[in-house]
Amino acid sequence: MSNKKIVNAAPADEQGASIVSRRGFLKFAGVSSLATAAGALASSARGANSGTPDGTPEQIHLTWGNDPTSEVTVSWSSLALAVNPQVRVSGNGADRARRAVHAVQSTYTDGINGEVVFNYHARLRDLKPDTNYQYEVTADNDGNASQPFTASFRTAPRGRVPFRWTSYGDLATPNTNWVLSSPQSRFAVQAVERFQPLFHLLNGDLCYANLNPMQQPEVWRDFGNNAQTSASMRPWMPCPGNHELEFNNGEQGLASYLSRYTLPDNHTRFPGRWYSFRVGSVLFISLDADDVVYQDAAAFVAGPAPLTPVASTGNAPIPAGTSLYVRGYSNGEQTRWLEKVLQQAAHDNDVDWIVVQMHQDALSSSKTGNGSDKGIREAWLPLFDRYGVDLVVCGHDHDYERSYPVRGCNHNKGSDIATGRPVDTLQPKPIMSAVSAGASTFDTSHGTIHLILGGGGTSAPLDVYGVDAGTGLPQARIFTKPNRPVPSTTTAGTFVRASADAVEDAIWSAQRDTGTGYGIAVFDYDPGRHGGETTITMSYYHAPGADQTPTQEYELFEKIVLKKSRRG
Repeated sequence: MSNKKIVNAAPADEQGASIVSRRGFLKFAGVSSLATAAGALASSARGANSGTPDGTPEQIHLTWGNDPTSEVTVSWSSLALAVNPQVRVSGNGADRARRAVHAVQSTYTDGINGEVVFNYHARLRDLKPDTNYQYEVTADNDGNASQPFTASFRTAPRGRVPFRWTSYGDLATPNTNWVLSSPQSRFAVQAVERFQPLFHLLNGDLCYANLNPMQQPEVWRDFGNNAQTSASMRPWMPCPGNHELEFNNGEQGLASYLSRYTLPDNHTRFPGRWYSFRVGSVLFISLDADDVVYQDAAAFVAGPAPLTPVASTGNAPIPAGTSLYVRGYSNGEQTRWLEKVLQQAAHDNDVDWIVVQMHQDALSSSKTGNGSDKGIREAWLPLFDRYGVDLVVCGHDHDYERSYPVRGCNHNKGSDIATGRPVDTLQPKPIMSAVSAGASTFDTSHGTIHLILGGGGTSAPLDVYGVDAGTGLPQARIFTKPNRPVPSTTTAGTFVRASADAVEDAIWSAQRDTGTGYGIAVFDYDPGRHGGETTITMSYYHAPGADQTPTQEYELFEKIVLKKSRRG
């Protein structure tokens, strides 16, 4: 374990010098960024604070289109209806011609507080691979029209070319007025910029708006303006978590999430909930685990009073004990889509690696968090085994944990927490033959590594890991059957979350960070040479002490190398 520090690292140009322009932007390696989160908020707030809300863009963020080498979507919000919302974009080299792309409006009315939310999406197509682009976001009623928001991004390279991505989940906001928010979330966004990835995977539970039901749009706004300091310059690719599910907000409660993000097409009747994209020889698959998990960890009314929407919504009070439990909502369509994508990858020699993103966890030994879910193990782990998924990144539990490569399962190795009777938890089986070089290099052609990366920036007690008092082995809590809120045994009329119902020895757990819940994973892909090996190096940086006092200091916790034979 290393204690190498990354301390207040300012972005730099290719010669290592930071350059600040007159407009307050940091310029480096062909990319512009707002110097601070406060700068981003000031830029977007000028129009909003001048009196009547207008079409001033804010919460600006990027996502990949269907082909990251040629398609990027610019998305944003405004406090009022924007008139003629558009993006003006120009590139470097042969693609210097400036063009205007008009945005599509996507609105919804929050089902609890009645606020109308205005979101916009401009799809930039026919871009050149591996090219820097500069863009402006504006509208005819933009309060900053004379000096519109300006930033840059880079398209993905074509073919087998090295690149970097980063990942964490459970970000929240820096505004501590909201439940589960923490100032650390600002430093977490800054951490992405320090490592300069091509893109970032945001593994669900983006802002926890559903824990603040009467202020949901405002929580989303705080989240978006904080994330903008990175997400406006490189795609942030999200997956939905349990806290994206909101009462009275569309199917599965995902209206807010789906209105704010335009994501690669999945060609099903559930657009935006799951998707895939490829960069180099790495196929990324993003899933909505809410569809398969047994646990019920979404919005619920604890009571004793009902949750009463404002009268303008026309929605009835939501009684105590009500929860959003959406297990099985796609009726298997997501799993069928997943298998189809994996089958295609198995026959595509341009795909060397498969990385899956989801929010909830199949392998987690957290004792104070949620733990592991048999629903994922039943629905998706057999597919991961059959088609050779290399890496799964999650959030949900607010910590860092890494598994050994796993493949297959042991049966009837769990115990019912209440009775002690044997339970089949489908205990994942570690493949120790895939481990080499001092347990830091792993051949993922023999098994899938699972990473818990739930330390974005949310506020929560440091997770405690389960350990069997008799054997000293790590223990994991497992949800093995449908799980709903239950009446409290201490307070009449109130409800509590039912906990996991089984435990197992976590023989698959290889590394756990017991010092802090905050961190970021940095992945460096090396395509290798034809006929040789290709690698992905994962460096996990954590923020010691951040559980007590927010900090900008991230230190290297561990580094591992995933390797396999290159196919093409």
